[in-house]
Amino acid sequence: MPPRATLRPCHVEELGVAGNIVRHVLDSGAAARSPEPASAAGQCPEWTVVFDLSAVEPAERPSQARLEVRFAAAEATAGTTGGWELSVAPAGAGLGRVGLRQVVPTLGQPVRAELLGSIWARNASAPRSLRLTLALRHRTLAACARLAEASLLLVTLDQRLCHSLARPRREAEPPVGGGSGDSCRARRLYVSFREVGWHRWVIAPRGFLANYCQGKCALPAVLSEAGGAPALNHAVLRTLMHAAAPGAAGLPCCVPARLSPISVLFFDNSDNVVLRRYEDMAVDECGCR
Repeated sequence: MPPRATLRPCHVEELGVAGNIVRHVLDSGAAARSPEPASAAGQCPEWTVVFDLSAVEPAERPSQARLEVRFAAAEATAGTTGGWELSVAPAGAGLGRVGLRQVVPTLGQPVRAELLGSIWARNASAPRSLRLTLALRHRTLAACARLAEASLLLVTLDQRLCHSLARPRREAEPPVGGGSGDSCRARRLYVSFREVGWHRWVIAPRGFLANYCQGKCALPAVLSEAGGAPALNHAVLRTLMHAAAPGAAGLPCCVPARLSPISVLFFDNSDNVVLRRYEDMAVDECGCR
């Protein structure tokens, strides 16, 4: 991505969907399944997969729910390619009420199926637990396969974490002794998640440039600081008042004028991997207020 490209707020660029929280949820029903499910004569087995979504808050609206499954073919059918069909239905509904059928070209690659609009209504909030029944059958051969792994990629949008304006990141400058270095500006501050004790659950990043604001808001800096945020009229008048009568009013304060978001990959309380975008975490620009 070009360095000056502007990222759309509340949009997962890698997946091309709206959202600011990405979860990778593993099948919690895998431990209860036997390694080789028993099947009726002439029939391939069915599997029930369970995804714990209790950590998803009611305010979050799903924009993508992608099921990903991996199969291991039996030795007798390892060379069989093409002709496979995956069926997905809500658990308990039976495959007579299949919500999704999808052709599987090969068992050598993960099979991905979008659940929104088929199994999961697009405007529905996330259930506390999503239970699905899966079946894989060959259209022409009496061949079966074994379910090796299942997971759910869930993207949700929480409007409370979403701002209408995307702000490009600009690295803060370190303080410089004398001259404009004494004026209000962003100063460099790196926050290490290990130092604040968050490294036990934050996967990435290890830290980020949070920065902070420091400096004087006296004349003439508040009026003529190049490259900084324009001073508010109130700050200008307050500074002029302070110059004319120092005891009447104090100087304006040096505070953040523009901030940027960061994305954090971490484990939630259910040990799911979550990618969340947090607004207003890094100071990009300071001003006198």
